[in-house]
Amino acid sequence: MDLPSCTPHRGLSLAAAFNQNCRCVIVDEPALARGLKAALPILNEAAAAPVSGAGMFSATAIFLAREDVDQLSSTITAIERVTAMPAYQARVLSWADSIARIDHGPHGACMGYDFHLDEAGPKLIEINTNAGGLMLNAVLARIARACCSEAQQMAVGCPDPAALVETIIDMFLNEWRSQRDTLELKTIAVVDDHPNSQYLALEFRLFAELFKRHGLHAVIADAASLTLRDSVLYGGDVPIDLVYNRLTDFALSAPQHASLRDAYARGAVVVTPNPRIYALYADKRNLSLLTDRSFLDSLQAPSGTIDRIANGIPQTLLVTPELAPRFWTERRHWFFKPVMGFGGRGAYRGDKLTKRVFEEIVRGGYIAQMRVEPAKRANPEKGSQPLKYDLRCYVYRGEIQLIAARLYQGQTTNFRTPGGGFAPVFYALTD
Repeated sequence: MDLPSCTPHRGLSLAAAFNQNCRCVIVDEPALARGLKAALPILNEAAAAPVSGAGMFSATAIFLAREDVDQLSSTITAIERVTAMPAYQARVLSWADSIARIDHGPHGACMGYDFHLDEAGPKLIEINTNAGGLMLNAVLARIARACCSEAQQMAVGCPDPAALVETIIDMFLNEWRSQRDTLELKTIAVVDDHPNSQYLALEFRLFAELFKRHGLHAVIADAASLTLRDSVLYGGDVPIDLVYNRLTDFALSAPQHASLRDAYARGAVVVTPNPRIYALYADKRNLSLLTDRSFLDSLQAPSGTIDRIANGIPQTLLVTPELAPRFWTERRHWFFKPVMGFGGRGAYRGDKLTKRVFEEIVRGGYIAQMRVEPAKRANPEKGSQPLKYDLRCYVYRGEIQLIAARLYQGQTTNFRTPGGGFAPVFYALTD
């Protein structure tokens, strides 16, 4: 640790000083590999080694001021309050797939609230219902350590790993009980398209191992292989009670997902997260309502809730041909995202737009969000450019389970940046 570079500078908060100046390596890669192996016994060192070197995990950490953590929590609470209002639900369900009107009870496991952090505090960029990384960051929390005595005095962000694991398993059990009440949960399937070839396939195995260690039968299944027979969903010959859904076909409308969609519609299986949760929380059009004060006033939402949302979410508008002249003139201030997009695909910074791409965007299917530049973190590799980062809050029923960061360079998070990837977050006790 180079103490002069890590010591807070005048005019900077303690957390900002560490993020700007500390270049310490905080995540020990050999320890991370051992942690993965401990969490997943079938994983050997050879398999674990490339995981941390491929942009999945960063070698550093992010420091947050306590005030920022409180604002993250209060913004999430405000959104949850509005989302629970019947009039709000009726409005967002009006533009959703019809299957989203089916409510079997689950609240949505592994929700992700993603934020950028600017001088005024954290700003919500989007909500994801199939947010990846919770189990990976749970492993990361086991081995993350403050880099020096100065950091140790202000770092409390890494949760107790044992408590976090229990929180995760309790979440899935609660999802089961919310639909099946007193029936016994026996089998969970982690479901995606071609799951073994997904970038976060390692996490699927971590979840399966977690479920097995808690006495459940767990399988990892390709959604196309599922079949519905006699009102029971099967993965091969295995009857499935609960599906942990990692699909990005949020309405389950693709032909290869017909069995899962039918099983969900009939209530033949518990699906979490499911099309209804996506429609209520993660459809990006919803942000245009959450940032419309007149709409929130019409819901008779509490003024404190409205103010918190106004301070916590950048203005978001639906892109329409009528607004095209304004968006083109002001394009450098906007970020354009496809309504059904994910993982930064099809998203554009306004100042990078060509006229041809802009003309495609204004035909519809996009939102425009006021740009909030991501905060930056010093790169442990000396001489390297700082890394951008966002914050992902893993949330269940409005409560934050874990806060992680994603470090990157470029337009959006990409897990391809040297030195980038998931990083632990330490909360500052004082500022």
